[in-house]
Amino acid sequence: MHKISPFLWYNDDAEQAAELYISIFGGSIVEKRHWGPGGPSPEGSLQSVTFEIDGREYQAFNGGPGQKFTEAVSMFVTVDTQQELDAAWSKLLEGGGQPLACGWIKDRFGLDWQLVPSILSELMVSPDREVSGRVIKVMLDSIKFDFAEIRAAAEG
Repeated sequence: MHKISPFLWYNDDAEQAAELYISIFGGSIVEKRHWGPGGPSPEGSLQSVTFEIDGREYQAFNGGPGQKFTEAVSMFVTVDTQQELDAAWSKLLEGGGQPLACGWIKDRFGLDWQLVPSILSELMVSPDREVSGRVIKVMLDSIKFDFAEIRAAAEG
């Protein structure tokens, strides 16, 4: 178990967020905690959910409307196939998610995600400046990445 885990503040939908992320990336709910007497929310209501994805635990907290996510922090996901990217992209858009730019998407809870093809990272640092330049241009012009377009740019 890691001693450091991401702590994600939600208004009152931490469990729904955790369930969405698990449905996309696999994993499980590890623990649910409920407010006791004297808390800021009704006794017995859900306080937090600990969930696990890809061997890492995350804390999702129902803290009320006091805090919002910003683009300064995002979840970076490396994908190996177009099918994997398309499936995650579609699910993150459900219920009000927004596509942004360069593979970024904001889910309906306001959390930003980067869905990045594994080939993109490799090709962007190609020792061939022409290849890396073409690939970077495709990256900058993209909303959702297309593996075929990236490969075509690399091949010239």
